[in-house]
Amino acid sequence: MRELVRPSARYQASFIEAVKEAQAAGSGLGDTLLWNVPDIERDFEALLKNLQRYEPGQKLPEGFVHSEYRWLVDGDTYLGRVGIRHALNERLREFGGHIGYEIRPSARRQGNATLALKLALERCREIGIDRALVTCDVENLGSRRTIEKNGGELEGEFSLDFHDQPIRRYWIQL
Repeated sequence: MRELVRPSARYQASFIEAVKEAQAAGSGLGDTLLWNVPDIERDFEALLKNLQRYEPGQKLPEGFVHSEYRWLVDGDTYLGRVGIRHALNERLREFGGHIGYEIRPSARRQGNATLALKLALERCREIGIDRALVTCDVENLGSRRTIEKNGGELEGEFSLDFHDQPIRRYWIQL
């Protein structure tokens, strides 16, 4: 059964396999493409701690908002992840929004992104968000479809000085 879970050592082997897969394909969120696989293999607990550094109850660096990661899994298989931001700052209102998501290349085009976003939106509702902002690159047709299937209403298309591609901003009423 596919579900969102807290990051855990239970999924270590599958997670590392997914990172290698994304890096080989050159396709993933920025940090996925930069992670050092030997470091992760050597100290997976450090990665888990790093993923928890912005959770509620943690002291935040200036300019950051509380957020949490959840992994989409099926049994022991890591399929992807979502980042759920509990609030928006000025930068996140421009780019990033409340939710970011990533599905490993071998698990794409199987409804996993749509499900991951649906479950992330349910979590947003649980923590009191009543309207979620989700952004994607204009050219990312799969992500556009995922957001629209989850009720995304297009605010517009925007160019940003700090991002090399135009983006779309969608709002989803919860």
